[in-house]
Amino acid sequence: MDSPTLPTQLDMNNPHAELDNTLPTSVSNDTVLDSDGQSISAETKNSPQAHTQTIDPNAIILAEALTDKTISWRIHNCKVSKKTVTQDLPLPFLYHYDSLDDAIKQTHPLTPSLLAQFNTPMTANDAAKLIGINAELISSPWHVKVVGSLVVFSEALQLAVRLHWTNTGKETQQIYTRNEADAITAAVKDWQFFGRVDVLYKNDKQALVSIDGTSVDEASNEPIPLIIDASQDYQFLPATHALVVIAKLEADKAELPWFESAILERLA
Repeated sequence: MDSPTLPTQLDMNNPHAELDNTLPTSVSNDTVLDSDGQSISAETKNSPQAHTQTIDPNAIILAEALTDKTISWRIHNCKVSKKTVTQDLPLPFLYHYDSLDDAIKQTHPLTPSLLAQFNTPMTANDAAKLIGINAELISSPWHVKVVGSLVVFSEALQLAVRLHWTNTGKETQQIYTRNEADAITAAVKDWQFFGRVDVLYKNDKQALVSIDGTSVDEASNEPIPLIIDASQDYQFLPATHALVVIAKLEADKAELPWFESAILERLA
């Protein structure tokens, strides 16, 4: 199979290079993310199927390949699909009270009426009025939620994997900093992979498999591989296999700096 020419990408050795917004061959520009960071595309309807056969010793194992530092992985089309940075969202009263200095807590101890409001959402100003103190004595946190996606690919393997990332699995992450820029910086330190995983594999000369550890052949006691056939379209991984890929990436993330470099570049 002739290897298609892929566009210039962000080189791992040059994390400051500009990210290219064009997609690799056969990947639609219509692909979007929903509010949970899930990709929605006509090209992600297909999913590979598990085969009851032993693993080809020459096969590429997806999770291991993605964390192999000897492979020339590059990042393509890192983007932000959702970004919330605000101080205007309410928090339960207990969050505001817990942020107070101990000296203020001693002079304004919890009363039965305050305890009754512990789970009531309110702004910092409203909490200050309830406690009976100056609003400046309560820190108003930044609420930060960033969701994005990126494609990591190897031209040599003719393999591309679309992943999703976020700073928190909660509605927002509360960051106590003086300004918005510092809040974003602090939030992104906790970034993590999540959600669905889509695979585009164009190499019909070498098998690509995924192993989730839950499917085992009873006769041989060997894991049953999920065969990812060569295709011109993205194929989404079943949830158990996506979790294996994400867990492996998270475990080795410190050794894979190109992911964080691309994310920081996009948020700069």
